[in-house]
Amino acid sequence: MTNGRNLLALAAVAALALASPASAHTRLVGSTPAASATVKAAQTITLTFNERLVPAFSKFELSMPAHGMAIPVATTVSRDGKQIVGTLRNALGKGAYRVDWTAAGDDGHRMTGHFAFTVG
Repeated sequence: MTNGRNLLALAAVAALALASPASAHTRLVGSTPAASATVKAAQTITLTFNERLVPAFSKFELSMPAHGMAIPVATTVSRDGKQIVGTLRNALGKGAYRVDWTAAGDDGHRMTGHFAFTVG
């Protein structure tokens, strides 16, 4: 009986050790425009995350890779803390765009990622 309990306890500890780090980090759960989408127009870009963000370490940059051009965008973290909202001075013209984001949650780990969309 003792061996069975020890084995069960060891399995539980191993499961926690493997599951905890993966679920502890900030991750992108959606965006507008959506990744790989083609939209008619865009003047605001919204990234939605699975947890509250630390505003000082959460932002994104926008570019047109085909032209090697950075697009100025002012980003802010929403009141609920789960979105980064980027506002552009003018609507985006036709073309392919890339969003490169950095976000940190309360655990302090900075996560990064990127996605692309097209205005056409």
